[in-house]
Amino acid sequence: MTKIEKIVLSYSGGLDTSIILKWLQETYGCEVVTFTADLGQGEELEPAQAKAEMAGVKDIRIVDLREEFVSDFVFPMLRANALYEGQYLLGSSIARPLIAKHLVGIAREVGADAIAHGATGKGNDQLRFELAVNALDPSIKVIAPWRQWNIRSRMQLLEYAEKHRIPVPSDKRGEAPFSIDANLLHTSTEGKSLENPAEVAPDHIYQRTVDPVDAPDGPEIITIGFERGDPVSVNGKAMTPAALLTELNGLGGRHGVGRLDLVENRFIGMKSRGIYETPGGTILLAAHRGIESITLDRAAAHLKDEIMPRYAELIYNGFWFAPEREMLQALIDQSQAFVSGEVTLRLYKGSASVISRASPCSLYSADLVTFEESAIAFDYHDAEGFIRLNGLRLRSWAARNGR
Repeated sequence: MTKIEKIVLSYSGGLDTSIILKWLQETYGCEVVTFTADLGQGEELEPAQAKAEMAGVKDIRIVDLREEFVSDFVFPMLRANALYEGQYLLGSSIARPLIAKHLVGIAREVGADAIAHGATGKGNDQLRFELAVNALDPSIKVIAPWRQWNIRSRMQLLEYAEKHRIPVPSDKRGEAPFSIDANLLHTSTEGKSLENPAEVAPDHIYQRTVDPVDAPDGPEIITIGFERGDPVSVNGKAMTPAALLTELNGLGGRHGVGRLDLVENRFIGMKSRGIYETPGGTILLAAHRGIESITLDRAAAHLKDEIMPRYAELIYNGFWFAPEREMLQALIDQSQAFVSGEVTLRLYKGSASVISRASPCSLYSADLVTFEESAIAFDYHDAEGFIRLNGLRLRSWAARNGR
């Protein structure tokens, strides 16, 4: 085994990473620095510090990344209207490159040889962490305990904790709980009964959204302001990126907006089912497409829609820091120069519907589309030549086929 002098661990303070911390200390006999990212997961982070201190960690990093997460990762993705497989708003996928970026930064700062993560060998997150490290600093070794140790079951995990006197909460001692990931953009739930896609998800797993059936019987009208493709205000009030997403999470959650029951195709080759709650992101996607509808040229809008699946797939598969994602981002960001204005939406029983949009940069012309006589001359006869030219190839094709 290569000699390792210092490791930076992505540490949540949960059972898995607490065991990983002890395993790293035992296996490598070196100093471990813990890094806990506050991405708005809605949990108290002090227990993570207390557990790290109890494990003898001298350098404990807990960093508030909420504003950076939303402004530098979520919003660029939103400009692309990114959806993986047409549905998933990439809540977990977009958080991993940010965590990896800070792991690498801390490793350089403290002179660590390696970073470590708690992603399993079956999931996508191992790819997202490690591909990001490859792009940012290939000299840093990555340690993935789930691919190295001989622990293969939950029972063995608990036995290891018992042997090394690692505290195990009472709710973790029974059957395996649901696997939950949360940040300011979303909450995802996997495992247990959800592993059977034919079984209806139990109501109690939803954390951020009320059942649309139980949502208020009256709609709520909200207005979101945009500047150059990014949301900047809610109901006329300017907000920071993280505060804005937090506000929309509350509004959307109250109306049951943003629930998704999805069977997706993992990059590693298997299908998995997850329950996603992304209330604020769902509202922002609808609003962003609403403001783009009047500010983007037709061909530009269609080109964006063509590249979006590729862009989303790159993020899902862990290629945020890859050159092709950055190239696509430059194209997307260029398209947003005039995507400014306000969009009004109706939140009601699980839906977020655009009901009006306005922009000083609008390309929409009422004089052109009106059925009444307008101030702008539009010669209806021009359409005849337009149709004949576009139909030329179809007439040739029909003649060849004897139609």
